This record gives sequence, C-alpha cells and structure tokens, in this order.
Amino acid sequence: MLFPLVATKLYIPRARPKALLRRRLTEKLSEGLHRKLSLISASAGYGKTTLVSEWLSACDRPAAWLSLDEGDNELHRFLAYVIAALHTIAENQARNALELLQSPQPPPIESILAVLINDIASIPGPFILVLDDYHVIHHTSVHTALMYLLEHLPPNMHLVVVTREEPGLPLARMRVRDEVTELGAMDLRFTESETAAFLTGVMNVKLTAEAAAALENRTEGWIAALQIAAVTLQGRPPAEPLPQSFAGNQRVMLDYLVEEVLHKQPEATRTFLLYTSVLDRLCGPLCEAVLPGDASVSGDEVLLSLYRANLFIVPLDDENRWFRYHHLFAELLRHKLQHRLSSSAGLESVTVLHDRASVWYENNAMPLEAFRHAVAAGHVDRAARLAEGEGMPLHLRGAASPVLSWLETLPKAELDARPSLWIIYGSALLITGRPTEIEPKLQAAEAAMAMQGLDTNAKPNDLLGIMAATRAAVAAIALAGQPFAAEPHPLQAAEDALQTTVAEDKTDDLVGHITPRHAAPVLEPSQADTVIAQSRRSLEYLNPELLPVRVAVLWMMGVAYQLRGDRKEAMEAYSEVLSVSRRIDSSLIGIMAAVSQGSLLEKDNRLYEAEERYRSALKRTGEVPLPAACEAYMGLARIRYEWNDLENAMQYAQKCEHLARQIHSNDALVTCGLFFARVKLAEEDAEQASGILADVKQFIREHRLLNRLPDIAAVQVQTAIRRGDMEGAAHLARMNGLPLCAARAHLARGDTAAALAVLEPIRSLAEARGWRDERLKATILQAVVLQAQGAKSQASLLLLEALELAEPGGVIRSFVDEGPSIVPLLAEAAAYGRVSDYVGKLLAACEAEQTGGGSQSAAMTPIETLTPRELEVLQLIADGLSNRQIGERLYLALDTVKGHNRRIFEKLQVQRRTEAIALARKLGWIR
Repeated sequence: MLFPLVATKLYIPRARPKALLRRRLTEKLSEGLHRKLSLISASAGYGKTTLVSEWLSACDRPAAWLSLDEGDNELHRFLAYVIAALHTIAENQARNALELLQSPQPPPIESILAVLINDIASIPGPFILVLDDYHVIHHTSVHTALMYLLEHLPPNMHLVVVTREEPGLPLARMRVRDEVTELGAMDLRFTESETAAFLTGVMNVKLTAEAAAALENRTEGWIAALQIAAVTLQGRPPAEPLPQSFAGNQRVMLDYLVEEVLHKQPEATRTFLLYTSVLDRLCGPLCEAVLPGDASVSGDEVLLSLYRANLFIVPLDDENRWFRYHHLFAELLRHKLQHRLSSSAGLESVTVLHDRASVWYENNAMPLEAFRHAVAAGHVDRAARLAEGEGMPLHLRGAASPVLSWLETLPKAELDARPSLWIIYGSALLITGRPTEIEPKLQAAEAAMAMQGLDTNAKPNDLLGIMAATRAAVAAIALAGQPFAAEPHPLQAAEDALQTTVAEDKTDDLVGHITPRHAAPVLEPSQADTVIAQSRRSLEYLNPELLPVRVAVLWMMGVAYQLRGDRKEAMEAYSEVLSVSRRIDSSLIGIMAAVSQGSLLEKDNRLYEAEERYRSALKRTGEVPLPAACEAYMGLARIRYEWNDLENAMQYAQKCEHLARQIHSNDALVTCGLFFARVKLAEEDAEQASGILADVKQFIREHRLLNRLPDIAAVQVQTAIRRGDMEGAAHLARMNGLPLCAARAHLARGDTAAALAVLEPIRSLAEARGWRDERLKATILQAVVLQAQGAKSQASLLLLEALELAEPGGVIRSFVDEGPSIVPLLAEAAAYGRVSDYVGKLLAACEAEQTGGGSQSAAMTPIETLTPRELEVLQLIADGLSNRQIGERLYLALDTVKGHNRRIFEKLQVQRRTEAIALARKLGWIR
C-alpha cells in the first residue's frame, strides 16, 4: 500500500566532465571507508552533493543514492526508498524487508529493521549508501531507525549522510568510537588555489591571480557565491576590478548576483527560470505546462541549454529528461518570482502556476505530486478530490503525513462542507500514531453528513468503510493498552494492538499462544464486541475490490473473535484473510493467518492438521525472521511435547528462541524459557527447571513484562507440588488466578471435594464454548480426582470421554503429566477395549516415564521398516497427491495404491494420512 516510488530520487548526480576534483576531500572520504559513517554537513551552496558524486565516480565501490524530501519523514516510506536504493546495486538480494513493508499488516518495525540488516549483509562485496538532503528529516522515528541501522550496520556497507545541519542522531558515541568521518563548512570552502582552478578551468572566467584571491576572500570560499559570481563575470577583461557588491552579507550578495545572472539572460529564459522555480523536479512537458500561454519554447531544449551553460541545474536521470535546480538557486528564484508577480499588475500569480503543475501531474498519473501542488495553489476542491483518490484514498498509499499536514490547516467550515475530509482526517491520524485524537474527527464527519442530509446507507461507500475500520482499530489499540508505534503502515495500528493479544482463553497451560512483543490484558467482551461490530460494518461498506483495507479488517475481526473465544468465527475470518492475501499477493498476512489457524487447530486438539499449518507457514517465511515464524516454531514445539517427542520439542523451541533474539521479541524469549522449564520438569529435573524459572523471572522484571508472572506461577505450582510444598502451590495458584493449578494443589493436599468444585464449572464452560483443549485438560484432571475420591465408575466414564477427545490428535503428555495416578484409569479403559491401540501407546509412555525413558521414542512400539515402494507412495502422500494421482504417477491400479496405504498405516501404527506423514518426517523417512 505504498506509492510507486519516484525513480529520479535514486539517481546519482553525474560529475561534470570539467568538474574540479578536490582530492584533499575525496582522499579523506576514501580513508574513512573503514568507519561506519561519513557525515558531510554545511549550509546550502558548499558543494556537498557535487563533492560526493565526484568522489563516487572515482571510487571502486558500488554506490546507492537516495535524495530525500519532506515526504520521507514517514518511516515506512523512508525505509521503502532505502530498500529501493539498495535494489539499484543488488536487485535480487534485498527483497525480504520490502515484502514486509508492502504487506497490509507489516510486523513491528524492529522486525523489519532486523530483516533489512540481514538483507544488507547478504549483498556481495562492500558498497556505499548515500542519503542526500537529510536535513529535511525531522521525525524522531526515522532518526531512531537510522541509528538502529548504524548500531547494527554490517561491515560491507558504508553510510554517507549529506545535510545542511547536524542530524538528530546521537553522534557523540560514534565519535568516541572513531566510527564517523566528518566534513564541515570549513573543510568544504574553496581554498585560494581551488578558487582559481574553478574559475578558469570550470567556469572559463579569466581573472588575474590577485582578482581570484580577492574573490575567494570576499566570498570566503562559498562555492555558490563563486559560481554565481563567475556567471556574471564571464566576458569581462581579466584586469577589470571586481564590483563592490561582491562583498558583505552572504544573502544580500547572492541576491545581487542572481539578479545579475537573470539580467544577462534573454527574456524568454528569464521567464522560464522564474516560472519553473515553483517545481521541485523539472521535465520539458511539465515546464511548458507551467509557463504562460504565450510562451512558445521547447522545455527540453531550454533545460539542456541551461545544463550546458552551468546555470545551477542538476540532471536526475541518465536520459537528461528530468532535472532540478540547485536548491539555493531555486530558493532565490522563487523569491525573485514572488517579488516580480506581486509588483506587476496583470501577471499570473504563483497560485496559478501551482494549479497548472497539479493538472499536469494528475494527467500524467502522479497523484501525490498533483496533490502537493493543489495544496500549494490553495485549491481545496482539487486537493480534496485527489486526497479521496480513485479506489484508494491518498493517505492509504504512503502519503498520510502530507495529507494530514494539509487537513490541519483547513478551517472547520471547509471540512464540514466535505465530510469525507473529516473521515480521511481521522484515518490519517490513526496511521501517523495519534489515536486519541481520532473520535472527534469521525463524530464531526457524522454531524456534517447529517447536516447535509447525505445518504449513509448507500453501498458500497469506501469512506464509511474506512471510518468503521478506523474505529475498529482504535478499539483494538484501547484494549491492548500499549503505546502506539510512531508512523505505522495503514491500519497497522489494529494489527499491532491485536497481534500482541492473541494469547486468548487464559488458562494454566504453561505455553499459551506465543505473542510477538508483549502479552496483553484479558479482553473484556465489550471491547471485542466493538472491534467485531465495527469490522463487520467496514466490510459491509467497503468496495469488494478495496482488498488491502479489507484484508486488514478481516485480520482484526479474526483476532477479536479469537480473543473472545469464538474459535469457529475466528477460523472463518482467517480463511478469508488467506483467500484475499493470495489475490493481492501478500504473503506476510497469509503467513500470519496460517499460524493463527494452526493455533486454533491446536486448541481443538487437531494436532496433525495444526502441524501442517505451522509447517506451511514456515515454508513461506523462508529465512525471514518474523514474529509469525516464532509462533510457528513454538506451536511445533508444543505439538511435539504433546506427542512426547521431547527431543524435537526442544529443537523447535530453540529455533523459536534464536528468531526471538533476532527480532528482539522479549515476550517470545519468556515463552521459550518457560517451555524449557516445562521440558525439564517432564525429564524429572526439577532443580534445573527452578533455575530456568528464576532466570526468566529476573528477565521479566528487567523488561517490565509483569503480565507474564502468572505464566511463571503455573510452572512454579508444578515444581512446588513435586517438592511436596502443597501450601506454597495452593498460594501461588490462588494469588495468580490459576484454577487448574488450584485444582491440582487441592488434589495434592487430599481435598478432592475442593478440587471437583473448581473443575466442574471449568469443564462445563469449555464444553459449552466448544473449547476442546480446555475440556480435555479439565476432564483428565477431574477423572483423576474422582479416582482418588473412590468414584471409580464416574472416573472411568470421564477418562473414556477424554480419550475420545484426545485420540484424533495423538495427545500423550496431557495424560502422562498427571503422573502415576492416571495409570489405573488407563488400564481400566484398556480392559473396556475402547481405543485399545491408543490406550496401549499411553500406557507404554507412562511406563517409560516411570522407568526414566520419557520420550516418545522409548514409549512407542518398534516400527517396522517400509519397503522402497511404500516409501515412494508415502512421499507422494506427503506431497498432497490423491490415491488416483499417485496411481497415475507410479502407473499403479487404484486398488494397489490403497493396499500400499493400508500396509503403511499398519506398519506405522497410525490410522490416517496426517499421522503417517508426521511420524515419517520425524523418523527422517520422507522430506
């Protein structure tokens, strides 16, 4: 949802054929390449850009260039341009970060920067990135991102920052570390010898040595003044004295010199220079559109003649189609233009020139530039129409800051006359990180529409849809209760707020759904209701083809449903997200939806399907470190733990931990630590588990993740029970609101009545809501409690219910973790002959646990090796082929394929395809 990028911003200005090579400065820059940063800082007119372009032309390193402007204060736009600049030297290497930026739901900016740094490190060989005109950047989020990049800069990249003033970066630390090379105004001033060489060799001005020295002294080596002075001196005898005006205040001197330059030009050229000075970029047809109607000139020819005459014009592409004036020269021309138009009756105003430029840009499919000139012209109707866009409002295409800046200048009457602008106002505030200011703007829109009697029921109505989406996002931010990140992507606010709260259905389970950054407060139904209601309204009004906004709204709605415990509705919403993400080729939000579906399937005890969903998400992430990849690895770890495969469970958790460190996800690191402790408890190593918990608790306090303390308490309860500290276990469970833990503590103390009083409502609620994972945990524990109470018949019936819930997913540890007390119940279930194969696996796992072989490999019956043909068939099953397709691939009859399936299932001791695939992968038999 970013604007098409302007290619001329990535063009390295060419060094002129007769340019003065300033070796004393270029050598200093080359000598500083071992450092991270070169900072070139001086006011306008000191030749900063020219120096760098000349240095790069002789440097043996490839270089990327970015000329910055005010619009680049939006962080995502800035990063998009940085990545685009890198693509000019390494198109195939730096792709991952751009894909994240362009997603409707980008991850946290830390993750994007981590991916960008990895992309940079993958670029072969050393290179240079130049950020020109960095003084236009004033937003803290951009400074922070650039400093983060500098702190973690790979050794193959050297950054050059060109600016009129020292940037808002903490440079003191870099100076102490000798990480920065600096050139200032005193370095950039022409020396006496450079002045003479410039005047004679570049500007073709004949002066005596004394006159050249005098000119250098009067201008103090200021290159802009020297260049303008040289233009005015061309054709004068060398011995003629310098004009007295070549001295004094710099601004006054330049003003005089520019007047002299203009005086020497033909009238048509003077008019061309003045009228086109309102343009930031110049091309022939655009210049012709801005000029008066009676001006019969060729814009392309005039631009080329100005370039050949050294008249302060810089080419922006290799074809000499686009140019810009030297910034200082443009400022002076605009001052002259304003004076000329205001002092002469009958001449056109600057407003008319901007209006003409706006029309030209709009006709040439450049809406952002058209909008900016419409704003400069004060043409509210045109600017409003351009802001509304055609199919996608301007602020949702990477232009939120300029749109918001304009809206903030408009009086209330102008906004009331156009209610759509109030809606855009609110939405732009959301994007730029000011959610508390939004609702009054949306209420003003509704009031204005009511005053005008507008029909708000007509559908589709994209602006009403965006208004509802904005309200849904604000509700999501409020329920998350966390600071709003500056400069997020369109509707990222909702994703940021909701994505951090997916740890729904708060239970005692140690490893809940892993969150990207911070766990969230428990969601109140009213908050979820607001998100869902506004999301539904948004989808009802949005044009079906406004897919980037629709997919963001669907994601919000899915997460809100999941937080509310409406798992079926959440699954449906995520399915729609997947469908839309394929249409707009947005892999990131598709990955996130797949991982969320995996979480829901996992909670439904459909572990084989959940595993496949997690694996498919990881396959799509590749090597990109994403929060969703962390979630997927931890999901696989939980599943492997549940299957009693502790070795692979630890490996997946370690992969999650590695990614969490890459993307600086402290919350994920906490989840990994808790999982490691749980595995140690399963391995009967309570001492090491306690040590891990102590480290995690300290980490939580250091990073103020106090909402994770109940998760630690859940593991501490298990540890306390193992140690025989029943009172301590009960206290922890009570203080942290952990009902299942409380029931275990009651049971450990022999108070079965209290345990049943806790468990019965949990099981009933879980059954009513369709929460199969919670129902399974409560049912198993309730059966154990009833067994201890002597109600064996009831206990057996409940255990059979638990077995029916657990068997399709191959659940093992939920039974084994209840300890030896579960064995008599399992033995009785085996006697009934119900799910006998499955009960046999559980009994074998319990026996292995008691004899010290707790992993699945020790608990399972030995597996018979498959034949080569059976392995071939199994691989095709894993590849997703049907029986008929397998037969066609291997030239086998359908019945033969079915026979192979039957024997494969018998040998692997499984009943369905997903189980066979999962086990064969674990054994390393298939890809």
